[in-house]
Amino acid sequence: MASTEHLPRHADARTALPRARGFDNTFALLAEGYCFMQRRHEALQSDAFSTRLMLRRALCVRGEDAARMFYQPGRFTRRGALPPTVLALLQDYGSVAVQDGDMHHKRKAMLMGLFGPLERQRLVALAEAQWRERFARWPRQSRVVVFEEAQHVLCRAACEWIGLPPLDDAESARRTRELAAMIDAAGSAGPRNWRAQLMRNRTEHWARALVDAVRAGRVQPPAQSPLCVIASHRDADGMLLNRRHAAVELINLLRPTVAVARFIAFAVLALHEHPESRARIAAGDDGHAALFAQEVRRYYPFFPAVAGRALHDFDWRQMRIEKGTWVLLDLYGTNHDPALWGDPEVFRPERFERREESGFALIPQGGGDYYAGHRCPGESSTADLVTSALKLFAGAIAYDVPPQDLSVSLRRMPTLPASGMVIERVRVRPEEAA
Repeated sequence: MASTEHLPRHADARTALPRARGFDNTFALLAEGYCFMQRRHEALQSDAFSTRLMLRRALCVRGEDAARMFYQPGRFTRRGALPPTVLALLQDYGSVAVQDGDMHHKRKAMLMGLFGPLERQRLVALAEAQWRERFARWPRQSRVVVFEEAQHVLCRAACEWIGLPPLDDAESARRTRELAAMIDAAGSAGPRNWRAQLMRNRTEHWARALVDAVRAGRVQPPAQSPLCVIASHRDADGMLLNRRHAAVELINLLRPTVAVARFIAFAVLALHEHPESRARIAAGDDGHAALFAQEVRRYYPFFPAVAGRALHDFDWRQMRIEKGTWVLLDLYGTNHDPALWGDPEVFRPERFERREESGFALIPQGGGDYYAGHRCPGESSTADLVTSALKLFAGAIAYDVPPQDLSVSLRRMPTLPASGMVIERVRVRPEEAA
């Protein structure tokens, strides 16, 4: 393995790469969370600085130009770029995220084929049906925690979308709990992470059994369903996808869908804080709903950064970045970069009205080309699911927002509103009830 101790060399000593103070900043990262890189970018007045994390030298970068550099196809590998505990919970070994070259291209093409317009519409329709089923129950409940409900809605919808028959309540609760634990513990260490690893193992056993059942003919999902496609996929070497890797890819469809619950909780919080937008969306302004969803994805924290190791030497900004260099791209910092957004701490959906997206400025789930790079294949579905939920919460129900702690900690990764976004006295609008 190439050494991770390399750091970029500047061609011009007058533009020396700034270095963050301290021998190792691991504890500072854990203490400061999303703001760790952002604060140092501002203090050092640089979009690139060096530091040491977990005793490894690292290059931390932010901004559109940095994202272009990072997502250049064939330039970085994800192998060896994430701590094993994080990798196991969020991507896992054998997944498309840790592959390169022909193997990555063929696997990624298969996964992208699962997110065409019709498939995305089907997933959104399944989620909408689950939301309406939940809405019918909520008037009888004293309080509703939007984040928790969203996780259940999205888990049930995603499981049906991949080709499973509808889950019963016990099975749905179990799968939701396991998938949610993987997301929640990804940025932690200690007991919370260990518990999530155990739950991940349970989910993998379940997913492997599904793959085995499909291959043995005991379960026959629809021919073009994700479960059927993944179970029958052959990689670039012509071999049937390893059963464990097939299970990993199934989980990598389900877990990110459940993760969208965080964006939905943030979206309902934003509706509460911006009633003028809620009124527009309730009146049927679908265009504004889409803009609002994009601003939710930009403004609120999701995952703080993405990491890669350079596969070969290359030049960037008068720097020679050597093979093996460990690079962290600041996702949150790029989405809040004043040079890109002007007023990044203001929630303003209208900023997207005439903005042409480059694929490297709005990067809550990464950037670059979906097919050639490592960008999340389900990102379009994320925007669709958030937009759909916004329209339902604004137009299909009315509710009260009681006093609660709506603060969003930037130290906890991943974060969400402290209360989970509580609503009460839910009323289904008459036209919906009919």
